[in-house]
This record gives sequence, structure tokens and C-alpha cells, in this order.
Amino acid sequence: MANTVITAYNLSKLYVIHPVFSDVSFTINSGDRVALVGPNGVGKSTLLKIIARMEAPSSGSVIIARGQRVVYLPQEAASSFASESDLSFAPTSTLHDSMLQGTGLKDLQAQMQGIEARMADVQGEEWDRLMHEYEETTKRFEVAGGYELEHNIEQVLDGLGFRREDFSQTLDTMSGGQRTRAALARALLSNPDILLLDEPTNHLDIEAIEWLEGFLVKWTGTLVLIAHDRRFLNKVTTRTLDMEFTKAQNFTWYSKSGELRDGGEQLAFSRLQDYPAPYDRYLELKAERYERLLAEYEAQQEQIKRTEEFVRRYKEGQKRNQAIGRLKRLQRLHNFGLVERPNEKAEMRLSLRSHVRAGQSVFEAEDLAIGYPPRNGHGEPRVLAHCPDLEIERGERVALIGPNGVGKTTLLKTITGQLPPLGGHLELGHNVKFGYYSQTHEGLDARNTVMDEVRSIRPMTEQVARDLLAKMLFTGDNLLKQIGDLSGGERSRVALTKLTLTDANFLILDEPTNHLDLDSQEALTEVLNSYGGTVLFVSHDRAFIDDLATQVWVLEDGKLTAWDGNYSEYMAEKARQEEMAAAGNGAVSHPNGKHEIVEKTERRDQNKATQRQDRAVQRERDKLRKRVEVAEAHISEL
Repeated sequence: MANTVITAYNLSKLYVIHPVFSDVSFTINSGDRVALVGPNGVGKSTLLKIIARMEAPSSGSVIIARGQRVVYLPQEAASSFASESDLSFAPTSTLHDSMLQGTGLKDLQAQMQGIEARMADVQGEEWDRLMHEYEETTKRFEVAGGYELEHNIEQVLDGLGFRREDFSQTLDTMSGGQRTRAALARALLSNPDILLLDEPTNHLDIEAIEWLEGFLVKWTGTLVLIAHDRRFLNKVTTRTLDMEFTKAQNFTWYSKSGELRDGGEQLAFSRLQDYPAPYDRYLELKAERYERLLAEYEAQQEQIKRTEEFVRRYKEGQKRNQAIGRLKRLQRLHNFGLVERPNEKAEMRLSLRSHVRAGQSVFEAEDLAIGYPPRNGHGEPRVLAHCPDLEIERGERVALIGPNGVGKTTLLKTITGQLPPLGGHLELGHNVKFGYYSQTHEGLDARNTVMDEVRSIRPMTEQVARDLLAKMLFTGDNLLKQIGDLSGGERSRVALTKLTLTDANFLILDEPTNHLDLDSQEALTEVLNSYGGTVLFVSHDRAFIDDLATQVWVLEDGKLTAWDGNYSEYMAEKARQEEMAAAGNGAVSHPNGKHEIVEKTERRDQNKATQRQDRAVQRERDKLRKRVEVAEAHISEL
């Protein structure tokens, strides 16, 4: 029988008078691997903080089993210099020393060294006593993995993308992304019983995400995490806790005449549903549950209508007693047995259109060098990468991937003209108008309200702005929030709203899915797939790249390489080429071996060209099908 390590009972959380969630109860057993999912603002991070005892619930309680050590990684771990945090570290500590402090083994090391020093100065019984103490301390150090500590530190830091020269760098000289990765490394090395992770894939490139997947799959502790990466959730978790918005009703009654009295609708808050499955299967189970609850709701509503009609017709006639009896049953049903209508998912309704058609070639580059010019005109320029001949044709969707810091954002800024090229030539095609989305939301004015920020792009009435923002899930008081007070997900939706008003036919997007919840990511994927223009985007989300990309550009080791297809196709082709290289390019040991290599290369190039044509035809078919669907939906609305 599994041991329960976390018990949450009737949890609720209110800020002032606004409810965040209510009546949340669940248990988590030792070894469970749990995903906590739901739309932005539903209270996921708050719930994780309550489990970690970083916040107190408004009511209810969380019980952690005795002896269980809990480590919590917050979303913004870059600022975890606070002493109360499990992952706290001194800002002047080096990266390596911070890892040692996080494991708790550094104190044992110091203790062992202190005993050794004292043993050198004593003899007899005191020496024997110290020797016994030394053996006990050494045993504890060994059981805790102390002798593999250096190897483990190197393995984790390497896996999360740190270079060996970073090990001696102090944390206060690192970027926010580096400190967040350092906090994640420290959480993993601390080897707790229960690990709580809030957005651990933020600031990780694809290689580091895949390494983290492998680490967590092998890890034997209890895991609860929030993530907006579908493939990561499917690989790492086996259970899903879904937090979703619901609505409560005030007490309802009927008057003696059979008239319905209702106290009115209360504020929305969230509740939790438990699904024993990873993310993709959870989606299927949730859809089945929605259909079942909707059928139950509709059947009950039909029964209520028939009962109310019976009461209305016979409350003064011969069947008056029956009518009164049914009225009482109806009263009890409304107060204690009413089936709630299941909530329809609030979806972001993004719309991207361009009235200007670009030429066939949207972007071309020859021998392009990207980087930063010398400061103040002195010194040498800092070249990050050289790009070979590149071309993007109208309608293509190109994913730009690579490790952190190699120059992906720099390339985007060079294409958009924010940075000059350091060499070579680039050119935008005929009638190209680009729209740029920055992962840092640098185009947003923190002092503006949501309403003012959107209206700064294009003159529009307040009502038009309200209607537009409602499609992006902004309503009520949220329209008057300042940009600086918004969450990361909310700022992303404001930036995307502004993008819809640019009338661009070439979208250049830098990490567009960062901070978006999974539902919003799916909505963004759908609209980009049906978009008639061209897209160049940076992303570390493999599922997003697979769903969207027709071409992959890989930037690493100062060089850019272009591949046809999506991420999975790129990885398959890369693995095949590495296999061939390991086997000597497929050469055979006979005089015509060289010719056979050439023939294989030619056949491969021909197959590649054919596959590219097939994909182009399929993309055109997909576009036409999407346009038909959009047109049919528009007809239905009219």
C-alpha cells in the first residue's frame, strides 16, 4: 500500500475579498509524479506555495508526512537570495560552492576535516573517541552520496547548460536566467523527498529540457510540478490535477406560487479535478467528463421544465396536492441536488490577417554575419554566428532553435533592422511588412493600462477595444490594470493583441509561448497554422515546433544550418546522418565504393526534393482546408 505524503483538506485562498480557489482536497502518495495544470490566474502557483508552506491558506490545511523533506523551486527563482528559501544562496558564492551548500554535504565535509585536524594532536582514549566520531561522520557522508558529489554536480550543471568556466563565477554576476538554472540545479542536487517545481523549463533550451526529462524520469522521489510544455508533461508525469474556474450560486428558493427566487451569481473561483493520467490522456478524459456532465445537466433541466409546467398548470386545480409535493421536491433539488452546467473552456480567440500580399521570396541572406558592433566605435565587433545562404518563401513557417546565448534573438533583431549585420547581405522581399514579438515584452509601456496600450497602436473606440480584449480574455477591472502589474501570461496576451493590429504579412516571434498557459498555446498554434503570411519564430517547445514548423534553422557553434520539416523530422534526419557518419558514410569496400557514395548522395538529394514538394502540396491543402473552416464558421456566425 502506497504511503500518503501530502494531504490537502478543504483548502481555500482569498485575497482581500476575492476568492482564488475553494474546497480543494487531494492526497499525493510517495513516488507520485503529478502535473498541476489550468489557465493563467487559476491559482496553481499559489497552491504550490501553500504546499511548500510559503503561504498560508485562508481555510483548510495541508499535512506533510513526518520526516519528508520538501524543496520548492519558485517561478522567479533568479531572486532566491532570501534566507527563508530552501534554495537560498549568498550572492557572492560561486556557482560550484552554491551547489555544495545546497546538498548539505559541505558541513559534513568540514566536520570530517575538523576531526582529522584534532586527531593529529591527541592520543589514547581521546584519539579512539575521535576515530569513532570520524567513522560515523564518514558513514553519513557516504550514505548521502558524498563521494559521488563532485561527479553529480558536474553532471547536473553540464545537463542544464553551464560551461566549466561558469563553475567559478559568482552568482551576483550572472543573468536572471542563469540564476534560475542554478536554483533548479541546486533543487535537483539537494535530493529531497518531495520536489515542487513551478515552471522548471523556463530559461532552458531544448537540450537542457530533454536532459531534465531524463533526470526526473529516473528520479524516485515525489514530484509536483507546473509546466506549460506538453511533451515535458507527457514524459515526466503520470497524474494530472486540473484547476478550473467555476461559479457558485447563492441560496435558491421557490415562493409558494412556484416562482423561482435567486440570490444572484457570486464571483468566479477555481476548483480541482483529479485525473490519473499524463497530459494527453487527461485531455481525453476531461472531454469525456464534460460530455457526461453536459448530458446530465441537460436531462435535469428538461426534468425541471416539465415539473415547473406541471406546478404552473395544477397548483390551483384538482391535482393541487401533487403540485405542492413536486414543488417541494423541486425546492430540495435546487438547494441540494442541482447539477451545475459544466464550464466551457474560456479560449483565447486570436485573429491574424494581412491585407497586403508579399512576394514569393520574403527574406534572403548571403554570407550573413551577426553580432554586436564595437562599443563607442572602438575595438573589434563581437561576431556570434555566420549564416550561409538563406531564403524564406511566402507561407513558410521557420523555427529557429539552438542553445541559450548563441545569438537567436540577435539574428531576429538583425532581420528586423534593430541591429546592423556585421557582414554579408540580407534583403526583405517585395511588399513585406513584419510584425515583431519580443520575449521580454520590451515593446510594452509599463505605465499604460491594458486598454491604453492596445489603443496606442491604432485609433479605436473604447467599445471596439473592449471587444478585442475580451477575445484575449481581458474583461472587467483587468482592462484598467497597468502593464507593470500584469503577470507574464497577461503581458504575453497584450503583446499578441498588439501584434494582431499590425497587419503584418511576416511575423517574427521570439519565444511566443513563454508564460502562456497550455490552452492559449493551442489557440496560438491554430491561428498561426491558418495564418496566410510567413512566420519565423524562436521556441524551445518541441510540441509547438512540431505542430507549426515547415523548416528548422539550427544555430550552434557559431554556424546556422537549415533543415526541411519540423523538429521530429529534423531529429530523425540528424540521427540518420550521424549513423551514416559513424558507419563511414555507408561506403563499401570495393573499387566502385566512391561512386556508390555519390549515387547514394544523389538519391538522397532527389528524395529530399520530392519530400519537400510533397510537403509544400500538403501545406497548401492544409491552408485551403483551414480557410474553408474559417469561412464556414463565419457563415454560421452571420
